[in-house]
Amino acid sequence: MTWQPEAFDYALLRVIPRIDRGETLNAGVLLYCRARRYLGARIHVDADRLRLLDPATDIAAIEHALRTIAAVCAGDAAAGPPVTLDPGQRFRWLTAPRSTVVQASPTHTGLTIDPDAEVDRLLHLLVLPPTGSRRT
Repeated sequence: MTWQPEAFDYALLRVIPRIDRGETLNAGVLLYCRARRYLGARIHVDADRLRLLDPATDIAAIEHALRTIAAVCAGDAAAGPPVTLDPGQRFRWLTAPRSTVVQASPTHTGLTIDPDAEVDRLLHLLVLPPTGSRRT
C-alpha cells in the first residue's frame, strides 16, 4: 500500500524559566495531521540545561505541565475538559499564545506519510541535545 504525503502542523513547546529574561529551551513538539486525525506530543526535559538558565527553576512543575500537555494530545480523560475537543481544536487550544513558563512556538507546516514517526524526527532534530562532535 502506498501512502500519500499529508500536510501537518507542528509547534515546539518552549520552557521560559524566567519570563523577564526571555530565554527559552525547547522541551517538546506538538504535531497535528488533520487528514489522519492525528495529534501527538513528544517531550524531553533537560533539567541541567534549564538550571543553567535559572538555578531556581521548578523542574517538577515544568515536567507536570508538559505531561499534562501530552495527556491532552493523547485524549487522556484525566487531563480534563480539553480532551473532549476534536484533535484540531485541541492543537489550536494548546498552541494559543500565553504568557506562562511553558509556551508553544508559532506553528509550522510540512508533509509526511507517517505523523507518529515525524513527531519523533522533530523531537530529535529540534529538542534533544545534539550528539557527536561539534566544530567551533
